[in-house]
Amino acid sequence: MNEMPDRLPSIETDRTPRPIHPETRIGHVHLKVADIERALDFYCGVLGFELKQRYGRQAAFIAAGGYHHHIGLNTWESKGGSPPPPGATGLYHLAILYPTRRDLADALKRLIEAGVPLDGASDHGVSHALYLRDPDDNGVELYWDRPEAEWPRTPSGELAMVTKKLDLDDLLSAAA
Repeated sequence: MNEMPDRLPSIETDRTPRPIHPETRIGHVHLKVADIERALDFYCGVLGFELKQRYGRQAAFIAAGGYHHHIGLNTWESKGGSPPPPGATGLYHLAILYPTRRDLADALKRLIEAGVPLDGASDHGVSHALYLRDPDDNGVELYWDRPEAEWPRTPSGELAMVTKKLDLDDLLSAAA
């Protein structure tokens, strides 16, 4: 487990909002799962992530490419557990960004081949997104971002995201 300091240092606070550094990224997500093997079957077997390290039968770390891990899976507090009930707080979904539309189309093809149902599929103007549930009922978004120059904007230049039905047949044609 992480070591916690006895107390945080005291600092003068300025309540003026200041933006976080623009190159800041979310490095990984760690999911509580009921069954490691079932989770690995989904994330590695269906989606294609690579197993990077295991901690016995309690935890596993997976990634795309050479990164140490994008997703941590563990049963430390959840072995055999059930998903939170509707109306509870927690993770809405994790989002996995694919580098190309063709790669997102390949992900859709993998889902179809594995018989994984979709909760939805949307064209947001800025992205194409597939929504589904993992075996532990965690929400998962698989998406591809359009080039920024193609993002919809208002006449004043503000971002104008939308939610339209995504044409899955057209997306699948990109996998060919």
